[in-house]
Amino acid sequence: MDHDTPDALVTYGLLAAWALHDAEEVAFGPRWLRENLPRLRERFPGVPEAVWRAAGSVDDREFRAAVAVMAVIVGSAAVAGRRSGGRSAFYQGALNGFGLHGLVHLAQAAAVRGWTPGSATSPLVVVPFTLWARGRLRRAGVLRPARARDVVAGLAVAAGATVLSHAAARALTRF
Repeated sequence: MDHDTPDALVTYGLLAAWALHDAEEVAFGPRWLRENLPRLRERFPGVPEAVWRAAGSVDDREFRAAVAVMAVIVGSAAVAGRRSGGRSAFYQGALNGFGLHGLVHLAQAAAVRGWTPGSATSPLVVVPFTLWARGRLRRAGVLRPARARDVVAGLAVAAGATVLSHAAARALTRF
């Protein structure tokens, strides 16, 4: 590889940063949600009841399985990034989605006026890693431009991957 090609830390680092972040979510997510669901329902009465029922039905086993499915997705993106020297649209989309996901965690914490699972590692790991990796990709001349539609697409891909992960986890944990 030449000096302009992003190194493994930029590409495989996505998986490492994601793992650190999701360790926080695995450790605290389902329990925090169960404990705070009544307060959240009261604070956000406009959220449809079906959303609260779905959120409250995710147990620890299903949540861990969803994280494992997401690990495969993020790991695949990291490998695609490494193989393409950071050029892969899949890798860059996952990187952007990861960073945007961190901003969503910060917005959630602001909305509940306190800590939420994922909000501690978002400003310490998720957002800084994403900005650093994007800077490295930019300096290497391989970063795709980020337009407003790319932000929307990044959020949609992150949300879709989350829904897919939970659907797969629910199917896997029924056995």
